[in-house]
Amino acid sequence: MCGWRSSSKNSPRTGLFCFKTHPRMLWMKNRLELFPVSTQIIDDKLNIGGCDVKTLADQYGTPLYIYDRADLDYAASLYRRFLEQYWPGRWSVTYAGKAFLCTTIAKWAYEQGFCVDSTGAGEIAIAARAGVPAENIVVHGVNKSDEDLQAAIRHAGTIVVDNLSELRRITEIKRKTQNENLPELWLRFKPGSSVNTHAYTQTGHSDSKFGMPDEQIMQAAQTCRENDLPLKGIHFHQGSQFRDPAPLAEGIEKALDLAAEIGFKGEWHLSPGGGWGMAYHEDDLPHPSIEEYVRFVTENIRMRCEKYGMELPHLHLEPGRSLVAKAGVAVYRVGTVKRTHTKSWLLIDGGLADNPRHALYGAKYSCLTVEKPAGSPTETVSIAGPFCESGDVVIEAIPLRAVEENELIAIPMSGAYHLSMSSNYNGARRPAVLMVENGQARVIVTRETAADLTRRDQ
Repeated sequence: MCGWRSSSKNSPRTGLFCFKTHPRMLWMKNRLELFPVSTQIIDDKLNIGGCDVKTLADQYGTPLYIYDRADLDYAASLYRRFLEQYWPGRWSVTYAGKAFLCTTIAKWAYEQGFCVDSTGAGEIAIAARAGVPAENIVVHGVNKSDEDLQAAIRHAGTIVVDNLSELRRITEIKRKTQNENLPELWLRFKPGSSVNTHAYTQTGHSDSKFGMPDEQIMQAAQTCRENDLPLKGIHFHQGSQFRDPAPLAEGIEKALDLAAEIGFKGEWHLSPGGGWGMAYHEDDLPHPSIEEYVRFVTENIRMRCEKYGMELPHLHLEPGRSLVAKAGVAVYRVGTVKRTHTKSWLLIDGGLADNPRHALYGAKYSCLTVEKPAGSPTETVSIAGPFCESGDVVIEAIPLRAVEENELIAIPMSGAYHLSMSSNYNGARRPAVLMVENGQARVIVTRETAADLTRRDQ
């Protein structure tokens, strides 16, 4: 059977030696572009990381999430390569843990030389348990509790201060404890503009709940000076899942204006956040590259630093989705097929409880059947889950070959903001998660059981 072959280190999936030469198979080529870099079709079945997907589903059950280590490593290498290429100063990559965090992923991020962005005491605990050292833990949060702040002071190297109230509480903690070893502080700036994305994932506009406007940033800087707090940087974020970096220019300019006014001494840090998008559906292809994003950010910061006569900051990028989304594939089993004169439904054993993105954002996904994935599409189907919500739809309409009950489907681009936003709605038990590499699969998150659902009950 035709498939992908890997050869080039710079382009890990090359040689569309069958699909490329058959115009009628263009749909297949485009859908495969959404799958992890190690994906192949062997014996008419999907294979990821050298593992037969049907065998994995039969062994570990469904719903099942599969992460491809090769894809994770490749995405990480792109950020390292382009930051080395375009940024002459110091730089760091911080993995946005909210995309998906477990101890294995936190360890992976640290092994890549990355920091781990942790929101609150829970994510801090995961990073700490994974052995991530304090200097590699960056703590975010728009409304940090006392527990969150105490965990950050104990385990993190950087706290991104969201508001003046939070800064007052940090000041009080220092006063009461006489702690002279606080983590470095960055101030979260609200630039007043957002990137072009869904309204729910825009974060930089004037009415956003995130961050502080410029006058509050200056007030916070003054508070840090008066209380000898370790103010070391500025952070801003304008939104997630965007494909045009142009709106970042305004945020960069305003952040550097503030940095110049604050007058940082010695090494200081600037983070324009993350949020670079990914193609979730073949209609989104081609998607602008990570290189384009990194080049735009670095060129704009360099240009404005030169204009203001400022030293280059230690640059921090915070990718999440663009590191892990493509590495993850969700595998479901079709339980019921409903066909009428007007609509055909494939009802699967997962959906809203493990992937709420369609319900939240109208996210558009693609998929392939695990067996005979190259079968010519003969009908357009909708794919939905078993939950008691009409919004429990994963894919509204997609052309597929005729699919029967008990077959498996694989939905790509499932590595980010699925499991981290999952729930136990209708008593759903969260899926098992596997890491695959070189023909080996290992469980990195076990499947929840019915006993888990009552474990906290009293």
